[in-house]
Amino acid sequence: MGYRHVFFDLDRTLWDFETNSHEALLDICDNYDLHKKGISDYEEFIKIYKIHNARLWDLYKIDKISQKDLRRERFQSALSEFGINDFKLSEDIGEDYIEVCPRKDRLFPYAIEVLDYLKQKYTLHIITNGFDKTQHIKLKHSNLTPYFNQIITSEKTGFKKPNPKIFGHALDLANAKDIESVYIGDNLFVDILACQNAGIDGIYFNPEKKWHNEKINFEISCLSQIMEIL
Repeated sequence: MGYRHVFFDLDRTLWDFETNSHEALLDICDNYDLHKKGISDYEEFIKIYKIHNARLWDLYKIDKISQKDLRRERFQSALSEFGINDFKLSEDIGEDYIEVCPRKDRLFPYAIEVLDYLKQKYTLHIITNGFDKTQHIKLKHSNLTPYFNQIITSEKTGFKKPNPKIFGHALDLANAKDIESVYIGDNLFVDILACQNAGIDGIYFNPEKKWHNEKINFEISCLSQIMEIL
């Protein structure tokens, strides 16, 4: 295969976003005493928050809302379903969440073992749609920063996956060629089909074993399987 460069997605590929986000949201609920404001079931609040967060992220991905609006409106919308219409509270919680969540350090099983293995053979990089500052905090607090040569974020480049320009920009920064590169990510369309469309081989991390009929280079359900491919 002749690979020299391995590019990773971060959230939901190495960094366990769902677990870390859930822990951060519980911390936020406690810190703001939301039970005193009428939210007796924190799990229900988190469930509703996640629905609004997904909806607003979809709008952000196509440049319909700003980063600031995303951070505030996801909490404003969730709180309003519990009869809490407090703009300042929504803004404060939104800002605190992005301070608390990135400092969580749960990784997917075998993440460190795989990175230790790959680091001996390849140059490693990150390509992520996350916010630049936030993603660097995640990498630092989960002790991942030393593994990676280039950390490419959509915010810094101005392009979001699946736009092929972010992959081209990443190759330029890494001084890499598409034929000697492989990309590992959890989103079939945003990560894998996108990188393949840009001429880069993809390894689809599919821990839930979701069915699909797309033609892809490689598929794994556990990160440890990367060591069988590379």
